[in-house]
Amino acid sequence: MDQAKLGKILEKMNEQGMPQMIISDPPAIFYLTGKWIIPGERMLALYLNVNGNHKLVINKLFPQERDLGVELVWYDDVEDAVEILSQFVEKDKPIGIDKVWPARFLLRLQELGAGSKFLNGSMIVDYVRMIKNEEEQEKMRKASLANDEIMEKLIPLVVKGYDEIELNKIVRDMYAETGHSGVSFDPITGYGKSGADPHHVTDHTKGKRGDSVVLDIGGILDDYCSDMTRTVFIGEVSDRAREVYEVVKEAQRLGIEAAKPGNRMCDVDLACRNYIESKGFGEYFTHRTGHSIGMEDHEFGDVSSVNEDIIQVGQVFSIEPGIYLLDEGIGVRIEDLVLITEDGCEVLNKFTKDLIVVPEE
Repeated sequence: MDQAKLGKILEKMNEQGMPQMIISDPPAIFYLTGKWIIPGERMLALYLNVNGNHKLVINKLFPQERDLGVELVWYDDVEDAVEILSQFVEKDKPIGIDKVWPARFLLRLQELGAGSKFLNGSMIVDYVRMIKNEEEQEKMRKASLANDEIMEKLIPLVVKGYDEIELNKIVRDMYAETGHSGVSFDPITGYGKSGADPHHVTDHTKGKRGDSVVLDIGGILDDYCSDMTRTVFIGEVSDRAREVYEVVKEAQRLGIEAAKPGNRMCDVDLACRNYIESKGFGEYFTHRTGHSIGMEDHEFGDVSSVNEDIIQVGQVFSIEPGIYLLDEGIGVRIEDLVLITEDGCEVLNKFTKDLIVVPEE
C-alpha cells in the first residue's frame, strides 16, 4: 500500500477515535493499493487497524499477480466472506464502515457481533483523497490538456449535421483513439433547447443556425478524470445569447478568482451566483457551481452555497456556472478544473473561453 496515504488515513482514524475501519469502495482501494479490483456482487473489504494487522479480504476469482502491500485473505463462493472478515474485527471497539458497503454485508457483520459501534468511516478517506499529491496533480494536468485537444477537434463538428447521439459517439471514439480508458461521464452534446436543460439526456436533436451548443465532456487518462464545458454557437449568435454568454463567462472568472486557500468552498459558489443574480439571471442558475474530481468525476467536496469547508492546497474541483433559458432555447455553461496552489489556483484547462461562432458550411 501507499504508506504516505495510509499514514494520513490512520492518523485521522486516531484523531476521530476510530480504531478500525472497513474500506470496500474500489476507487478507495485503488487509491491505497494502486490496483483496480471490481468485485461485482462479491464482497471486497480492506480492513485497517490503527495498530496494524491490515487485511484485504478478497474472492479467489480475483487473483493478484503482484504484492499489494497488505496481507490477502482469500475466500471462495461457498464460504461466508463476512464471517471470515469478522475474525479480524475487534469486537469491543468501534469500527468505521464504508458508506457504499452493501447492507447485506453490514447486517451480517452486526449479527456476528463484530464491533461495539458502527460509524461512517468514508469521511476520513474522502478528506484524505480530496488533497492531491504531486503525482496526482500532474496526472490531472495531463488529463485536462488532453481534454482541451479533444474539445478543439469536437467544436467544428457541430455544423456537420450530426444529431446529439451521433456527436456523443464521436466524442467517445475520440477518447478511445487517444489512449483514454473511457469517458469520465456520459458526454453532454446539447443543441439549442437541449443545452438549456443542464443534464439533458442525449437524443436525436440536430443543431440549426443560431443554436447555442453545450459541450460537456471528460475522459479517464491514466486513472484520472478530466471534465470541461464549452458553449459555442452555430452560424450566428443573437444579442440575447451573447449577453447570457458574457454573464456566465464573467461569473466563472470571479469564481476562479475566489478559488484560493483560506476561502471557503461556498465563497467560490457565491462569487459566481451573486454576479449572475446581479444581472437578473439568478433563477436560471439552477445547480451548484462545481464538484471535486480525481479518480472519479464527482468526488467528495462540492462547490455549493452550503459547503463551508476551507479550501486547501492540493484540492482539484470544477467551476462551472450556467444560465438556462429553456423557453428561449438558450443554454450556456462554461467549466474549467482548478488546482489550488499556495497563492490561488492553477486553471487546468487552457482552451479559450472567448465566444465562438462556428461558421456553417
